[in-house]
Amino acid sequence: MAAMMVFALVRPDAASASDLVYTPNNPSFGGNPFNSAHLLGVANAINKYKDPTATTSSDPASQFLRTLQSRLLSTLASQITDVIFGANAQESGLIKFGDQEISFVRGVDSVTLTISDLASGSVSEIVVPLLQGAG
Repeated sequence: MAAMMVFALVRPDAASASDLVYTPNNPSFGGNPFNSAHLLGVANAINKYKDPTATTSSDPASQFLRTLQSRLLSTLASQITDVIFGANAQESGLIKFGDQEISFVRGVDSVTLTISDLASGSVSEIVVPLLQGAG
């Protein structure tokens, strides 16, 4: 112990200190961007939340039903698009299917779509600008 004290008195520069600097680990807060994959992996590994609405059924009948519904809705969306924007586009109209009701009105430079859910009463309005020379 006495030898260390003598050494510190003889060489005062050997016992120097510097300021402490905080560097964050998370790249969202200025940390090293190479930490992001590691931090995401750790977060996913400890995440115990399971989405109750997620459909992870591997039942072939369920998969077929989801695919069929998707194809039917896609075909319906294509038909509605043709009525509104196709070669023989209409100026206005009302399309109903199930509890959904879609009305559209063609303006000078846009088409206004109003989508109503009759079951819940919710209404959404979308304004789609027309391209130059369209319609």
